[in-house]
Amino acid sequence: MVHLCEADLRTIIDTVPQMIVVLTPDGAPLYANHVTLNLTGISMEDAIKHGAFPRVFHPDDVDRFRAERQARLLRGDPFELEMRLRFKNGEYRWQIIQYNPLKDGSGTIIRWYATATDIDDRKRSEQELRKSEEDLRAITDTIRQPIVVLAPDGTLLYANRVALDNSGLTIEEVKDEGFLLRVCHPDDLDRALDERNIGLSKGIPFDSEMRILFKNRQYRWQLIQYNPLKAESGEIVRWYITATDINDQKKTQERLQNENLVLREEIDRSSMFEEIVGSSKPVRQVLKHVEKVASSDSTVLILGETGTGKELIARALHRRSKRASRVFIRVNCAAIPQSLIASELFGHEKGAFTGALQRRVGRFEAANGGTLFLDEIGELPMETQIALLRVLQEKEFERVGSNHPISVDVRLIAATNRDLPAAVAAGTFRQDLFFRLNVFPISVPSLRERVDDIPLLVEYFVGRFAKEAGKTIRHIGKDTLKQLQDYYWPGNIRELQNVVERAVILSEADTFVVDESWLQTESDGSSPKRGLSELDDREVEMIEAALAETHGRISGPTGAAAKLGIPRQTLESKIRRLGIDKYGQKRASS
Repeated sequence: MVHLCEADLRTIIDTVPQMIVVLTPDGAPLYANHVTLNLTGISMEDAIKHGAFPRVFHPDDVDRFRAERQARLLRGDPFELEMRLRFKNGEYRWQIIQYNPLKDGSGTIIRWYATATDIDDRKRSEQELRKSEEDLRAITDTIRQPIVVLAPDGTLLYANRVALDNSGLTIEEVKDEGFLLRVCHPDDLDRALDERNIGLSKGIPFDSEMRILFKNRQYRWQLIQYNPLKAESGEIVRWYITATDINDQKKTQERLQNENLVLREEIDRSSMFEEIVGSSKPVRQVLKHVEKVASSDSTVLILGETGTGKELIARALHRRSKRASRVFIRVNCAAIPQSLIASELFGHEKGAFTGALQRRVGRFEAANGGTLFLDEIGELPMETQIALLRVLQEKEFERVGSNHPISVDVRLIAATNRDLPAAVAAGTFRQDLFFRLNVFPISVPSLRERVDDIPLLVEYFVGRFAKEAGKTIRHIGKDTLKQLQDYYWPGNIRELQNVVERAVILSEADTFVVDESWLQTESDGSSPKRGLSELDDREVEMIEAALAETHGRISGPTGAAAKLGIPRQTLESKIRRLGIDKYGQKRASS
């Protein structure tokens, strides 16, 4: 084994092209190699006896370096420190000083060996990069768009001022791992996370749409665009994310989808008739009212018997309003089970009740910006009346199963064949709701009140149904018209339409005729003056009892018609013909 003396060790150290200093256990210099002395310009004597080394440290680093070095020397473990060292040409350069202890057999430190490695170029690059990043942050903070920077694994590193202002969070809160859970809409979270994970794994630009919670506690749709920054080797070093607000676009798209859905439903459902036909004084009076109120957003209550064309008046109001280019939605309140009417009108959230497998947009939301026509509004259950009153008063509602209010701009038109003041008196209809609905009432005349219009209506229906049936009908007999004008028409225009359609289908000549038996059977008892004496008293009692039990409700699964086991139209016809009040009181016949 070759044993080297101290002189040999110093010779070896002096040949190493790196600054090396030997220290005592407490850190005092014992020796510095030639490289150290040549670069710093100090002598060995000055380095050892006079403690010249601190004089070549950068003034800003001296106190920090001394404090950190003394603490680490006391621990006795290898360590390293960074500091700036002044060379003999007067230039300061960054060095990383690595300290390694030499211990004897008992573990006692007998020497420290310190080596210096020049890291000035790296430090300058880091400073330039830091300055570049500071400039970049200053730029991104002035951009009026949310910008977020991610690490390659998706860890959030930075968010610009707009992103922080929009969310109302600090940069520390944004960097938290649960940030996305806090700001992403629950319904979008799983999809957004899947799209993000797949996109980050592919390493190519991708987009994702989601609703983000703003500091005002409102969700808004955002288009999130991910773009990777890659090194020369192709490795991703950063992900840059921008967010663009698309809330208005999404709302418009959602509205158009809702309107298209309603339009498809309307196309599938044939209207009673397409145009208002008639020139009698009662019709002219109604149209005059329509012209006056159509341009406003006032609530209109259309009153009239079944089959008089209340929906047609509602559509005329919509077509002449400033909302004519938007959607018109019709809801028959009597045709929907009471348990589902709230969901139909206001929508529901997923899981709101058994069978609610997904969120459903209600008719109010679908009609936003347009007109909503509530037919048979007198059949609304009491709890739904309360919700409807809130919409009329505050212009907002909540979906079933949700506590988030939704604002809407809807023009409401309602219609009923019921006596609403009587329903208010009976406690089945809210008085405050009645006042809200009765802003501008329009009474639609029955067909027997506009007998002069029957020839026009017959001509219109004959032309329509003859075209559909591929037939040619050139004449309508005067006797037939007189026969139709003399009939009571309990079913009004709808009944006339059905009679004309049946006659056209059965017609074998070019002259329109109606079988007298179709009208005589019903007309014999059509007059209130003579109908009651011909009807069995037991039947009257049964109708009155059913009406009293249902508080005047005729249609629906719990209505009087269902209890009596007869069609709703038949019961309504009997009620009018017999002069029976819908709330169970029989009028005196004359």
